[in-house]
Formats: sequence, structure tokens, C-alpha cells
Amino acid sequence: MTSLNSMPPLIPELGCIDFEASLAFYTQVLGFNVSYQRPEEGFAMLERQGAYLMIDQIGIGRTWISGSMECPFGRGINIQIETTNVDALNARVLDSGAPIFLPMEEKWYRRDDTLLGSRQFIVQDPDGYLLRFYQDLGTRPM
Repeated sequence: MTSLNSMPPLIPELGCIDFEASLAFYTQVLGFNVSYQRPEEGFAMLERQGAYLMIDQIGIGRTWISGSMECPFGRGINIQIETTNVDALNARVLDSGAPIFLPMEEKWYRRDDTLLGSRQFIVQDPDGYLLRFYQDLGTRPM
């Protein structure tokens, strides 16, 4: 079990329609580990290489919904998650048949006079949340 004292200061909680389907996707396809869960509430705290997120089934227990919900969820946001082997993860995701929103790419982003490199792809989870997995490619001058 993960200690609350070691938790990062920001952990997104994603409302889901089907807790079991979401849990299977995050653990079996994406390789997240269950830190702890309350299945009776449709809730799990998940961790992958130091990145945390929570999934919570809508309509069971207390829910944090501020408006109407319709799929795909998470419009206007993507969650960036660093990984050590983005190519292996991408292959697993492709083999699973999960919807790819952005195929694998190498992208360099400007930060002041330096470029930051990422090898990345975006997959949609069962509820439509966009998950951008990336591997750091380092920096280079402009």
C-alpha cells in the first residue's frame, strides 16, 4: 500500500462508466499497478513508474461531477505520463486495439532558446480520456 506521505502533489481522478473495464485497461494494457482500491465504491488509486491517477465509477457513492457527462470524457485535456520505454508500451496498446488518438511521433517543443524532445503517442481510455505517454529525448539548442 502506498503511503499518503509519499504521494505526489497532483493526482487526477477520472470518472468512469465501467470500473472493471477501466481497471482492466489501466492495469493489463497500460501496466499500472493498483496502490489500493475500494471496489464497493468503484474506486482505485493507480501507479505507473511514479505517475499516479485515480479512477472512480460514476454513480456509485460520492461523485465529483459539475455538469452533464457524455462520452468522450475529458474534452480539452490530455494527461501526459512519462515512461521509460514508450515504444514497448505503444506496441502493447496497439496490440490491445485501444483507440489511438495520436500515433507515435518525435516532437521537439521550444522552451526559451532550448528544444525539449519527446517521443510520444496518445491513446484514449475506455471513457475517452486522452493519455499522452512520452519518453524524454533530452534537449538541444534552437
